[in-house]
Amino acid sequence: MNSNTSPERLLSTSVLVIGTGGAGLRASIELAERGIQVLAVGKRRKHDAHTSLAAGGINAALGTMDPEDSWQQHAADTLRESYFLADPSIVETVARNAAQGIEDLERWGMPFAREEDGRISQRFFGAHKYRRTAYAGDYTGLEIQRTLMRRAAELNVPIIDTVYITRLLVADGTIFGAYGFDIVDGTPVQIHADAVILAAGGHTRIWRHTSSRRDENTGDSFRLAALAGARIRDAELVQFHPSGLLEPDDAAGTLVSEAARGEGGILTNALGERFMERYDPERMELSTRDRVALAAFTEVAEGRGTEKGGVYLDVSHLPRETIMEKLPRVYRTMIDLQMLDITTTKIEIAPTAHYSMGGVWVAPEDHGTGVNGLYAIGEASSGLHGANRLGGNSLIELLVYGRITGEHVSHYVRSHNKIVRDPAVVGIARGEMQSLLSERGTDSDRGTESARRLQRELRNLMTEHAGVVRTEQGLEQGLAKLTALEERAQLVTAHPDIAGFDDLAHAFDLLGSLLAARATLECALERRETRGAHNRADFPAADPSLQGNFIWSTDEGVTFESLPPAPDSFRGLAEADADDSVAGKLVE
Repeated sequence: MNSNTSPERLLSTSVLVIGTGGAGLRASIELAERGIQVLAVGKRRKHDAHTSLAAGGINAALGTMDPEDSWQQHAADTLRESYFLADPSIVETVARNAAQGIEDLERWGMPFAREEDGRISQRFFGAHKYRRTAYAGDYTGLEIQRTLMRRAAELNVPIIDTVYITRLLVADGTIFGAYGFDIVDGTPVQIHADAVILAAGGHTRIWRHTSSRRDENTGDSFRLAALAGARIRDAELVQFHPSGLLEPDDAAGTLVSEAARGEGGILTNALGERFMERYDPERMELSTRDRVALAAFTEVAEGRGTEKGGVYLDVSHLPRETIMEKLPRVYRTMIDLQMLDITTTKIEIAPTAHYSMGGVWVAPEDHGTGVNGLYAIGEASSGLHGANRLGGNSLIELLVYGRITGEHVSHYVRSHNKIVRDPAVVGIARGEMQSLLSERGTDSDRGTESARRLQRELRNLMTEHAGVVRTEQGLEQGLAKLTALEERAQLVTAHPDIAGFDDLAHAFDLLGSLLAARATLECALERRETRGAHNRADFPAADPSLQGNFIWSTDEGVTFESLPPAPDSFRGLAEADADDSVAGKLVE
């Protein structure tokens, strides 16, 4: 190996959890409570997981504000907003078990906002029939992360947040561990495990404007799962959040919470027109995420955007007290990043890649992937959100399937008494890493490519060819450019330095991003319709024959899988006309 690195480290555990955000922590807690040995690893500081950025709230039909709410109505709203591409069984599981997810957090000390009589407060989010979103100011995700971290510490769950997993280890179709390295000192790490839970997020970092930080959601989950023999579902279905910042460059895509619109913020173009009148005159700024993002994109595309390619969000007409009480995080973020005072000045925003609605294919009952011993949860998985995620559903999904999958995995490892470990498989993972640390290519082109530069080119490619609006020609051009980038990636060499092995991490981030981009472009090409967040300018209508999921794998490319019908318990509610009234509704 490289002279800078230490000898290989060998760890062993019953269950390895990859990812230390909300999903990974909740699964780890469940396993620990059941007496199963668990190890959680991540490549980012555990206190700063992506979960901590979620501002708006977490859904459950508790009925604390609207007693007529029910899990069936929650399921119906979720299915309808998915444009009927969600798996009905996964939808039912999340809606039915949501209340328990909230109870778990309460029991562990989550500081939910409450009414004067002690009830958990719940507010409207867009496309919900009733108030069912619990929250903690506009720091809900951060408080959930803190609560889960505290509980994991009480249970003495070991968490190593400096390990980058580069490969899952599979023999005879069954997981036997994972391989990676320590980001700080480069030590190669081999982990033996009877089961692996993948909770390492999505792939939104492969666009230029994204709400993900530079080193998260780079498609790691897609690559780890696909190379282990799992499949990817709905890769093309990506939610673009309507309000991401354009500046400064290193924070482009940072979200302005949709609470800003929910509290009365208005959207205008460069001409000062309140443009949502053209796109959804009834709901205006409180329309669904996919419609608001498309409206902003269209204003810019038709020449009514700002010089930087954005539109304006204005809350300056609201009382200062309202802003400081209801939007403290937005206020502070804008001061920190732009020295901009939102009580007096409008904010320049543009649509930003926000959430991977697709991910690893999973079974509804346990989130197994079809590879024995491999499970995926959270944004790494798929099936709940379809073509448009209902605001507030991502956080409850972490709690529900973190618990359920943890329970199933505990039974799996207790009954799993024969493990086959293949040294050749470990050798492939080891060789891949050594190759990236060695100068690659011929004398003439050796060391000519940098992972960071190729990542930037990939983000530009995806933004240009697979952004808010897509076409056959654009996607084909994107695939041609991607093939060229894949070839250039063969020449990337990582150069660790005294500060650590970030360069090697960037090289693996690039490999994950390239695979995720290919899955996305190839599936987007096949979905020849406009549905939810997927806008095809050349196929502007929905195609009833495509009411199903595109599945991508390294072996078979793209295939189509039809969906079972939703059960009677909520199908009728989902098919009924949606309530488009906007009184008091937030849309995060």
